[in-house]
Amino acid sequence: MNNNDILRRLRYALNLNDGQMIRLFSRAGHDLNAGDVRALLGKEDEEGTVICMDDLLSAFLDSLIVERRGPPKPGTPASSPVQSINNNDILKKLRIALKLQEQDMLRILKTGGQSLSKGELSALFRKPQHKHYRTCGDQVLRAFFRGLTLEQRSA
Repeated sequence: MNNNDILRRLRYALNLNDGQMIRLFSRAGHDLNAGDVRALLGKEDEEGTVICMDDLLSAFLDSLIVERRGPPKPGTPASSPVQSINNNDILKKLRIALKLQEQDMLRILKTGGQSLSKGELSALFRKPQHKHYRTCGDQVLRAFFRGLTLEQRSA
């Protein structure tokens, strides 16, 4: 999955409008207008689509965390600028932003058509150096967005 696809799926799942997207990007230090947001939400083959870089997606997800959970506590080390982001990082940031527990994640994934065990799920959130680390594939991330959309949109 590319970053533009992730933004599109997240926007749809969480029912975010242009104004909310602009506010989230702005909070992350990126002043975009409605046209810029629509260009980021375009599909690769559409004219006028702008590629969403890793640092922009990461900043957007960090801003979503702050919006949903509040600012970090004083004394918390600031996160360093991200050069690249992978599916594991995206899933981890969404888990934090949406305040999802292990059972919630497993339910959402199952709703999206992807059954994982608790061990498989925890392996996705481990550090890459850990011997039980598992890379989050696109199919898992797609299932998460599908399940999240079904749960958020039907509520």
